[in-house]
Amino acid sequence: MSADAHYSRRFGIIDGLNCALLSRDQFERTLAGGIAAFNLTATRPDTSVEGSLASLSGLFRIVEDNADLVRIVTSVEEIRQAEADGILGIIIGTQDASFMDGDPQLLRAYKALGMRILQPVYNSRNRFGCGALVTPDTGLTEAGRAWVALMNDLGLLIDLSHSGYETARDVLAASGQPVIFSHSNARALCRSPRNIPDDLARLAADTGGTVGVTMWPPLLGLDDRPTLEDFCNHVEHYLNLVGEDHVAFGGDLSEGTKTLEDWMALYGPDPIWPEVTGILGPWYTYDNRATPGFESMADAGNLIDALSGRGLSDRVIEKVMRGNLLRVYGVVWDA
Repeated sequence: MSADAHYSRRFGIIDGLNCALLSRDQFERTLAGGIAAFNLTATRPDTSVEGSLASLSGLFRIVEDNADLVRIVTSVEEIRQAEADGILGIIIGTQDASFMDGDPQLLRAYKALGMRILQPVYNSRNRFGCGALVTPDTGLTEAGRAWVALMNDLGLLIDLSHSGYETARDVLAASGQPVIFSHSNARALCRSPRNIPDDLARLAADTGGTVGVTMWPPLLGLDDRPTLEDFCNHVEHYLNLVGEDHVAFGGDLSEGTKTLEDWMALYGPDPIWPEVTGILGPWYTYDNRATPGFESMADAGNLIDALSGRGLSDRVIEKVMRGNLLRVYGVVWDA
């Protein structure tokens, strides 16, 4: 075992996007992996106000039932306090604001309920803008511009990972606060339409935000089953492109949430997003749905070890896996 093995114990990792099962066993695995806090996708894409409130109500019940393991956090100070207490911090987020039905004023209510990170749109189109798989992408709507302005005013963090190119450019130009791509790899290395071109990564960095490297296999590589080396390749690409202050981690691991039947319905012969998973090689199967070395949140320390093995310094690794997102959270939430 190398001197840097289990590096993650030196600091708590901040996971910029997590979709794993909300269960006691899962919380224990996540803590075992050295995660301090994660941005939880707390509401489903394309849901309604009623559906989003039902999801949040369920989350609150689970957190109450597991208060010795998890805590909802709404500030960097609360993240640090939970970590000091040995408690996993849950940041309430959503990957799609469609449930607002084009009404930005609902942001006030969701902030009061603890939500801190929102994406305007998922892969398709809504009343705010266009998702990554929409053609043509007509950009941010007037309601979308009002949404961006109020997100800034309320100190809520904008995430563009599922936004289309023109919509993302419009948001990046309109926002007066840092903007992130929580889980979007480099299209220069993996030509998925869900990954982002280099110019969007630079624009996000120009706002003071970050680009998060994700472990979801279809965004790491297309032709062959990805490995931790592919993760390191994307991290190094972004480090060279935007600098060490603007690269982060967004695991996007949906551990424990999908049975074989669920997975086949989403990604089988007739996938819900053929533009993303239909272009993959035959390696992408239910048994290969996670990247080797990161098949559980308990494996998160392996990512640290892989980056260390590439020769990245302790300081840079800590920024990528923790510090940069904490900085952005503090700037935006405390605005």
